[in-house]
Amino acid sequence: MFSHVTIDVDDVARAIPFYDAFLGPLGITRIWTDEGGGFAGWRKGEAGPMLYLTRPFDGRPAAVGNGWMCALAADNHDSVRAAWEAAMAHGGSDEGAPGPRPHYGPDYFGAYLRDPDGNKLHVVCRGS
Repeated sequence: MFSHVTIDVDDVARAIPFYDAFLGPLGITRIWTDEGGGFAGWRKGEAGPMLYLTRPFDGRPAAVGNGWMCALAADNHDSVRAAWEAAMAHGGSDEGAPGPRPHYGPDYFGAYLRDPDGNKLHVVCRGS
């Protein structure tokens, strides 16, 4: 369904360690970094959707969208916890600690957070 998701940040080089740490427990690895420092990309496996970081193309500061969120799938509850803990250890802020969210479904287990630029992220496992 998706080709890629792009998240604007003010400083890609500063954001890379956060995203490397946050995405690693989900099996998502950085596969590309622009030599000029303006882009970075992550993917799970050999093919599939990409997650990109870049500076805003209009040159203005990055701004967080109201209601915008990027949700990433985890294979199990431990991966949700590990991703959230890595995010907290690398400058993220808590928007909802890992745990069941029964109002979203009986097997829904997730965590919410913000990256150092304020972008809202969600990690979810639907199952055990």
